[in-house]
Amino acid sequence: MKLYVCYGTFAGPERHPCAKAHQALLAAGHSPEVIRTYGCFGTDPVWPGRRTVKHLTGNYKVPTLVLDDGTVIDESNNIAAWARNNQATPASDF
Repeated sequence: MKLYVCYGTFAGPERHPCAKAHQALLAAGHSPEVIRTYGCFGTDPVWPGRRTVKHLTGNYKVPTLVLDDGTVIDESNNIAAWARNNQATPASDF
């Protein structure tokens, strides 16, 4: 899975949407590939990562989660809810 964020995942998830989404995924046992898209406000179209997000969601806003099956989940609250309802299962030794 890939998690598209702005510049990072930052400390204090209650204050930043990208951190909130990342922390929720980690708490649920997931290890997403974090992709920094950079950009903000009026500069979003300049950044390739933000253009990728626009292609996936129709907007430049992050965080955006892309699951391995191609499912796209947009916005931190939606990502956190998905993580709560989809705990990672530990790999078996078989």
